[in-house]
Amino acid sequence: MSIPSIVINGRVIGAEAPPYIIAELSANHNGKIETALKIIEEAKSAGADAIKLQTYKADTITLDCDSEEFQIRGGLWDGRSLYELYEEAHMPWEWHGPLFDYARKLGITIFSSPFDSTAVDLLENLNAPAYKIASFEAVDLPLIKYVASTGKPMIISTGMADDQEIAEAIEAARDGGCKELAILHCVSGYPAPAEDYNLRTIVDMTQRFGLVTGLSDHTLDNTTAIASVALGACIIEKHFTLDRNGGGPDDSFSLEPQDLKALCEGSKIAWSALGKVDYGRKSSESVNVKFRRSLYFVRDGVAGDTITADMIRSVRPGYGMAPKHYEQVLGSTLLVDVRRNTPVLEGLLAVKR
Repeated sequence: MSIPSIVINGRVIGAEAPPYIIAELSANHNGKIETALKIIEEAKSAGADAIKLQTYKADTITLDCDSEEFQIRGGLWDGRSLYELYEEAHMPWEWHGPLFDYARKLGITIFSSPFDSTAVDLLENLNAPAYKIASFEAVDLPLIKYVASTGKPMIISTGMADDQEIAEAIEAARDGGCKELAILHCVSGYPAPAEDYNLRTIVDMTQRFGLVTGLSDHTLDNTTAIASVALGACIIEKHFTLDRNGGGPDDSFSLEPQDLKALCEGSKIAWSALGKVDYGRKSSESVNVKFRRSLYFVRDGVAGDTITADMIRSVRPGYGMAPKHYEQVLGSTLLVDVRRNTPVLEGLLAVKR
């Protein structure tokens, strides 16, 4: 079975490449394009592979309605209407061009999550190199097919989706023409507790769907994300802000610059440590081989003596015969005189057979 991989903007993403780190800008611009530009700059500085936007307007994602079903009850955004939240949080469409230009100038990949077909059209005009389907939109199969029709790589978050819904989203992407597809295990809580993540699901997703699989992580630190690498996560997405206390709708559960840098470094170290199945001696061990245990004489002996248990011991360092020969050496005869604290060597003995 071949190992799945995709390519975004020339970067190979898969099990045989370091984890692909996506910094999610989301609503953390807090209404200022200068903040958005600075977030892109800091993501690049921290070592992220990509910065991701969200492309919608309040009118393209919900209805301007005050009835109860459009109200948020509980959680981070308690008491607000959906329209009010998205009106505040959305990325003004006229910002997209300057943000794309700045990211490309800095050399960091930029793409976005579109929430309707008009957003896809905008992003196509900007030559977005890939698309991300947000968890809440994973059930919007017409949107997925429309994105797929661009022929660009697609990443689908699977928060709240069961295995059947994930399969339906994948089928829609394939039917729409998507050739390079990845899925992200996700818990759509803001923030989400680590114990909700059940990271072993990543292993099952990889085996079940045969796609590049990663993690969209809404926990408050990097532990869950770095642990996911050991279970095969090839992509890690985290919300990113300049200041967790900035007061914006997503700031409180986002990483700050030093945290993102730690994630980029830690996830790559974790991936490097996975390596391959290898029982051989490693280069870093070579200088320590001589300090393994071996057999040494612990008292003097003369030629013709029979070696007894009080004459030899297994000790460090490792210049003598290996301890596995202990029983064989006992009862053998010295061929030469020996001194205490010297190694037991095969050439000194008439070893019993």
